[in-house]
Amino acid sequence: MTAQTLLDRKGAAIHAVEPTASIADAARILSDHDIGALVVTNADGETVGIISERDIVRVLSARGRAALETPVAEAMTRKVLTCSRQDKVVDLMRRMTEGRLRHLPVVEKGKIVGVVSIRDVVELRLAEMERDADALREYIHSTSRSRSHDTVQDRAHLEQARFPRVF
Repeated sequence: MTAQTLLDRKGAAIHAVEPTASIADAARILSDHDIGALVVTNADGETVGIISERDIVRVLSARGRAALETPVAEAMTRKVLTCSRQDKVVDLMRRMTEGRLRHLPVVEKGKIVGVVSIRDVVELRLAEMERDADALREYIHSTSRSRSHDTVQDRAHLEQARFPRVF
């Protein structure tokens, strides 16, 4: 499973905001789309940062209500860690855990092609675990059916050996 698997499941929509937009604008976009982070892009469409719910909470905590008019550029994370479509999900999990990140932009040829979140990773892992559990249950069920069939045949053979037919 790769980052591309996650994008295939959730879609590759990219929600962005300009660095000059206010924190209030960013919060509105996050709320409207029920997402936790926005890619921050300049007028040329180049990625200059990422702003997450966590970044917004920090600036609100530091500046109070005045933070709502603060430009996104003052609160965003400038060093954007990314991944590629080919990166394995287990590596994404490790990178997100170690970096204490909830969102990783997926980059191809220098352009963001999607964003994966820790929620996407958890949902995929839960689906995998459910499939594995179903496969194990089916294996156990088919093995027990096979064994019970064998046991019945074995008993019949034992009975014949102990009590041979005289006729």
